[in-house]
Amino acid sequence: MAIEIVRGDITKLEVDAIVNAANTSLLGGSGVDGAIHRAAGPDLLHECRILGGCKIGQAKVTGGYRLPAKWIIHTVGPYWNGGQNGEEAALESCYRESLKRAAEKDCESVAFPAISCGIFKFPVDRAAEIAWREVQTWPGTIILVAFDGAVFEAYQRQRVRLN
Repeated sequence: MAIEIVRGDITKLEVDAIVNAANTSLLGGSGVDGAIHRAAGPDLLHECRILGGCKIGQAKVTGGYRLPAKWIIHTVGPYWNGGQNGEEAALESCYRESLKRAAEKDCESVAFPAISCGIFKFPVDRAAEIAWREVQTWPGTIILVAFDGAVFEAYQRQRVRLN
């Protein structure tokens, strides 16, 4: 098992699967979701339409299309509403369900963005703690991809805390 932290573009990673922090429609949006849809090309949108959306805390798989990753695991994280509405449990479920889908596709390497940390406003330190806790037992390689310095530093703090 290996957990790596990188700062960069998740759409460029050569892994078995990347995780998309999607919205419930799965039809693209802003942030990492929009970047993944643009990089994967129009066939991704077609497959996502067939899937019929996804609920918060769940995950669905599509092909990677034009990405170097073979699979895209779409998960819908929670919007942060103060932490009293099951947000942490929903985020934990995003990681667990994504890893279940990865295992079903025999993935050995999976890259995760900082789910719910962008426009969904989940506190970065709490999200990093949940991410580390949930991916610890994965037998392959996990890459935690930071979109900015604050997320990268939060992942680094968790690494130090857990080691």
